[in-house]
Amino acid sequence: MMDSLIACLRAIVGPDHVLTGDADMAPFLADWRGRYRGAALAVVRPADTAEVAALVRLCAERRIPLVPQGGNTGVVGGAIPDASGTALVLSLTRMNRIRALDRTGDTVTVEAGCTLAQVQAAAEAADRLFPMSLGSEGSCQIGGAIATNAGGTAVLRYGPMRDLVLGLEAVLPDGTLWNGLRPLRKDNTGYALKHLLIGAEGTLGIVTAAVLTLFPRPKSSGTALAALPGLDGALEVFARLRATLGDRVTAAEILSESQLAAVLAHVPGTIRPLETRTPWYLLTEVTDTLPGQPLADRLDEVLGGALEDGTAADALVARSGTQAAALWKLRHGVSEANRKSGIVVGHDTAVPIAQIPAFVAGASAAVAALRPDARIVAVGHIGDGNIHLVVILPEALRTSGEPLEPIVRAINAAVHDRAVELGGTISAEHGIGQSLRASLADLKGPAEMALMRGIKRLFDPQGILNPGKLL
Repeated sequence: MMDSLIACLRAIVGPDHVLTGDADMAPFLADWRGRYRGAALAVVRPADTAEVAALVRLCAERRIPLVPQGGNTGVVGGAIPDASGTALVLSLTRMNRIRALDRTGDTVTVEAGCTLAQVQAAAEAADRLFPMSLGSEGSCQIGGAIATNAGGTAVLRYGPMRDLVLGLEAVLPDGTLWNGLRPLRKDNTGYALKHLLIGAEGTLGIVTAAVLTLFPRPKSSGTALAALPGLDGALEVFARLRATLGDRVTAAEILSESQLAAVLAHVPGTIRPLETRTPWYLLTEVTDTLPGQPLADRLDEVLGGALEDGTAADALVARSGTQAAALWKLRHGVSEANRKSGIVVGHDTAVPIAQIPAFVAGASAAVAALRPDARIVAVGHIGDGNIHLVVILPEALRTSGEPLEPIVRAINAAVHDRAVELGGTISAEHGIGQSLRASLADLKGPAEMALMRGIKRLFDPQGILNPGKLL
């Protein structure tokens, strides 16, 4: 039976694109942090949508589980198969073509295997902007970003992936091709099926292409870092920036001193930008499509006022692109730094913006009470309340004999409970995957879970698409 399956797979995608050897499959069977590992019958790499449809039909006929995978940059195990070895991994890496770019309509049509950086570059070549920005943009793929409704640092101004997708092409669980590649901003013709697939983590269909929104390219920008005694001050400075600069505030990111120190220790080429050390820092970027705007001067004015009244302790406004890039390197180096710091227990919580200080204080205290040996670092998007409270445990725990999973569960419960108490959520941009599946029912409640399970049964009655994820 296995030989027959492999022969069929090779007939669809070619023998070079069916991987069965342990060494060949290894990169596809573990997440980049090394937390999740699985097994698979094979890894298949289709070249186009027709091959994806043929692969899904084959799996549907034989009831073979299928795990779609993009750049494999996720942190919740959403693209890793289980350990049974009964699933196929479908890697979309070869489907990386820019199909069309419309300068008049400000859209770009791309295949799911395009990296985020590739789409950004295509937009830039046309003097346009695709605004999503992530630390993993060189390897993160568009299909995965859609499947998780990714966010990033520019959500404040441009929204998450859900707001950037106009149309989708997807293969449904029976192999049917749904062509919804419509570059329309207004289409009020029934249920918005694309929004069911966005954020569904590959459980309802496999996204193969998308029409994405482009924007005018900014011609002026300003970047600054403020050192702050507390999170209340960060909220105050953010409010002043919004009141003064409005929608030109593109990004507003907070970093704890512990997080900044981790980046400086583990990411080559980073330097401490301010002599003053404070518990918190606010990194902000403002942009305008008009050239010659004195945005750095406006940042100077706002931050100067914060320094005068003691809201901020120090501030730096970038005076060159190189200086701005150095500030952003600190933010984008967070994931690498944390992975090198110890055992990472990450969180993707979001709370109402006004509740950020209460959440960080409460969750940090709860974690410290559970694990005095833990180090807590924090980074997040202050403009949308998405705070990544990251708990770093000592590497020595791996060999201590103390079971790690109960520790992780207790920490997650402490952080998630505090977020929910404050009207927040346990996942803002990373998805549910494997790691948060058990917590989802408590957050959503019976009625909402029943609706979600009903949608899954409608789309995928055999349950073959990305089983064990989300639901």
